[in-house]
Amino acid sequence: MRKIRELTGIERREIRRSVRGCADYDREYGCLPLDGDCYMLGKWWTGGLCRYLERAVLPLNPVLERVLKGEIPRDAKPCTICGKLFPVAGRRAYCSEKCKKQEQRTVDARRAKRYRKRKGEPSRFRV
Repeated sequence: MRKIRELTGIERREIRRSVRGCADYDREYGCLPLDGDCYMLGKWWTGGLCRYLERAVLPLNPVLERVLKGEIPRDAKPCTICGKLFPVAGRRAYCSEKCKKQEQRTVDARRAKRYRKRKGEPSRFRV
């Protein structure tokens, strides 16, 4: 059984891009078989997928297909910041420089907070 989780912004964007390539979707009318809006455009959680999208469109984007079906590829791991899958290359923990800088800012802020907290307290070692 697949674990249901919230989709990341990147995954939602990829789904919207994939729906545009769906043969059952028309910009003016929406989903033709449902005769209304395509529910995949407003999808926020993994789980139930449109059958046509799952069988015909997702195989064109294998990474998104594996993510939506709950399969994590062996040669990829999730970014610790945004959750985006990226290829394993050594000891990298982040998918991009942007995520790396964001985490570094968080670590620096924690370190500065600890320093300010210690500096405000009386010294333990008196001379």
